[in-house]
Amino acid sequence: MNNLELIGTDNTPKVILNEELNIYLFTGKSLPEDANEFFKPIKKWFSMFEPKRKAVFEFKFDYLNTASSKLILDIFFIIEKLHQKGFDVYVIWYHLEDDEDMKEIGEEYSDLVALNFEIISMN
Repeated sequence: MNNLELIGTDNTPKVILNEELNIYLFTGKSLPEDANEFFKPIKKWFSMFEPKRKAVFEFKFDYLNTASSKLILDIFFIIEKLHQKGFDVYVIWYHLEDDEDMKEIGEEYSDLVALNFEIISMN
């Protein structure tokens, strides 16, 4: 399986999906002009992914626009299907200690999917 790494910009998150290193990370802001186009290779990668060991997906967003939020939920549904197939997958949603919006978004995602889902506050 190929790794996928996208360099973050002012409007798009840094994404690392590296099975060899067992790193699955989204970090930064997500407000691309065309969210569907930005997330297309990410969703394609996830559609082919079957973890060989425990996979911990880390989400450290500073900001999500509405379109990105929907596509992140789509990714959580894909991860949920992996969980239903018996794969050992886990989600960690990070938010800054004083960022109630990102905390609430994580809580909403957690309520929408049947996953091992942890929400962690960072300083």
